[in-house]
Amino acid sequence: MSEHIQILRQGDLAEVRLNRPDKRNALSFAMLRDLIDAADSLGKDKNLRAVLVSGEGECFSAGIDLGDLRDKKQALRAAWELAQPTANLFQRAFLCFRDLPVPVVAAIHGHCLGAGLQLALAADFRIARPDAQLAIMEAKWGLVPDMGASVTLRGLLGADKARELMMTARLVSGETARELGLVSYVDLDPRGRALALVDELRTRSPDAVAAAKRLCNAMETQGASATLGLERRLQTRLLLGKNFGIAAKRAKQPELAWKPRTLG
Repeated sequence: MSEHIQILRQGDLAEVRLNRPDKRNALSFAMLRDLIDAADSLGKDKNLRAVLVSGEGECFSAGIDLGDLRDKKQALRAAWELAQPTANLFQRAFLCFRDLPVPVVAAIHGHCLGAGLQLALAADFRIARPDAQLAIMEAKWGLVPDMGASVTLRGLLGADKARELMMTARLVSGETARELGLVSYVDLDPRGRALALVDELRTRSPDAVAAAKRLCNAMETQGASATLGLERRLQTRLLLGKNFGIAAKRAKQPELAWKPRTLG
């Protein structure tokens, strides 16, 4: 993994930090591959409780590294990826965070544009500074968002607002993004607010949290019959799991520790 993607561990929390401040955390193709590797590694850790995604320096991410797109070899690689019949590098790099079995929180400051915003959209929660600047930027370059936004935008915005942001590439503030539903909360200290949310999530069974995330993801992409069946299967596994017994006792014994996550 390159130095441009850092994984910082604080116990059961992992912070995935974009670390290319001299390029405003522009996402190179190599960084996209590193994000996939990071998510794959984190997904195997049964003791992990949450992931925080952040950016080093003056902004979260200014978007895709246009230098890669201008490079002939990299441009050919991009064309090859886009021709794939299944999810390609650009989609997998972000949807892999949506598919992690733990909550993912994006802490947004400064610019969060194009690919940077699509990375943030893959998180379960987005907390932005009021003065952050966000945009679905692809229309500016004559393109459409192609890094999973067609999945991650579902349920966040009304269809008309999604069309408007995608067609205009309009820049909106963190405050406006919250009003639209593009971000969950605004806070002058988005990372601190994110950590407070993680602390609250830690008080709940890791299996129940994983199941809730899986069910919510299914609600965005599947019909009622499929999600009702998933409800039943998840609830059965939770009732038979060790953490259900602990949850029932924690009201009187809050010091009881959760067992490692068993639901993925």
